[in-house]
Amino acid sequence: MITLAREHVEEMKDHARSMSPAECCGLIGGRGDEGRAESIYRLRNVARDPLVAYEAAPEELFAVQREMRGRGEQLLGIYHSHPRSPEPVPSERDVRLAFYPSAIYFIIGLSETEATLRAFRISERQSSWERVEYAVCGEQVAG
Repeated sequence: MITLAREHVEEMKDHARSMSPAECCGLIGGRGDEGRAESIYRLRNVARDPLVAYEAAPEELFAVQREMRGRGEQLLGIYHSHPRSPEPVPSERDVRLAFYPSAIYFIIGLSETEATLRAFRISERQSSWERVEYAVCGEQVAG
């Protein structure tokens, strides 16, 4: 289970709101042995149609992965937004492009007034997904 600080959750939700109506994307780095998130890394979405898809800018993705290694962090999670879906679930495209099987995939759903964070384990090989729980500063949240 991943444990996020309240600031991490707010950072991801702020990123989603600031990019809307386009999708945002980013990485979550931290201590894999503890499942504790330490850093949120915003990435630029360079998808052909960022209103309905996300693709991290490759140069930023590689730079962040180097930075994480330098800080002793591991990739714990990947996040992106569904700006027009208040109750987000992985799309077919999200499942098809889930290339990091050990990562937890977080999706931020936006409505006019709320941002909802959900967590998923996605298997690109099995074309499946399931909701998972995560914790925020000691509170357990149903993915």
